[in-house]
Amino acid sequence: MGFSDIPALNRSRFTEMLFTDRDGNCRGFKEWIFCPGMLFNAMDKWWGAKGRRSRPHEGLDLCMYRNMQGGIVRLDETILIPAIFDGKVVKIIDDFLGKSVIIEHTSPDHRAFCSVFGHTRPVSGIKEGRKLKEGDIVATIAHKGRAGTGVLPHLHVTIGLTSEKTSYDLMEWENIADPDMLTLIDPLQVIGGNYVLEATLQ
Repeated sequence: MGFSDIPALNRSRFTEMLFTDRDGNCRGFKEWIFCPGMLFNAMDKWWGAKGRRSRPHEGLDLCMYRNMQGGIVRLDETILIPAIFDGKVVKIIDDFLGKSVIIEHTSPDHRAFCSVFGHTRPVSGIKEGRKLKEGDIVATIAHKGRAGTGVLPHLHVTIGLTSEKTSYDLMEWENIADPDMLTLIDPLQVIGGNYVLEATLQ
């Protein structure tokens, strides 16, 4: 199942919102830069000593981009993370680099789906039950995780369709890819913005 199974929704403005400041000025984004281990369903790690993941990657890791001048820029804790669509915070859970914020959305044709921002620090006022408008600031990127992980600061994004069996009370990273919890979708279909794939990070 893919994002096209929700025909009433178009690609989001997430990348545009991420790189537009409060005064409406663009920060010069040209394209995302990914290595294979950052992509949805990847089985390889892209950090530290590399190696294999214990299960397929549940989303997409946003770590660096190329600006209009050709420079490579890493995301850091100064980046303000906007809500992808209107929605409601349904759960905040721990992850190995920070917190993950789970937001439920409803499509115009009444299909429920979630976006999950991982490895973050939620901003003040972001808690379960908080209603959000597209573009509202949800969090910043966690600066660093546990010592020795060797992971650069990055934003993990998961997108998934809910089912009748979805339980936010039970949702954790260990079961988020269970089809009874969420049917995961490649976030590249949702976040917008050009991208390139490179063999390794520079």
